[in-house]
Amino acid sequence: MAIFSKILTKTDAEKRLSVPIKFLKSLPPFKSGHAVDFQAKDERGKVWTFQCSTRKKGRYKKPVLSKGWLAFANKKKLKVGDKIVFYRGRNQETEKPFYGVRVEREIKILGAVIGYMNP
Repeated sequence: MAIFSKILTKTDAEKRLSVPIKFLKSLPPFKSGHAVDFQAKDERGKVWTFQCSTRKKGRYKKPVLSKGWLAFANKKKLKVGDKIVFYRGRNQETEKPFYGVRVEREIKILGAVIGYMNP
């Protein structure tokens, strides 16, 4: 089940991934800090460690993925317009839940985006 998906902006592809506030509810507890590490498995089974952090001050938390995100973005050659999907899955053998992450690339015909596909 998808937790969230997003079409990447320049900042998302090159610096950090801004995520919706509702994503925080699906992550492990932050305990007493403003950041939490979690792992997500990509479509090839590679496990990536990300850190989701929020602002320490201010009214709006503005969650972002920073630690681990650039390594993922560079390895996957992410660019503006790509779609990223985070989802929850369940191991069929152990029944343990896990986080998954996948990239979808734009499909364009005559310059118009007609959909997305897994690379």
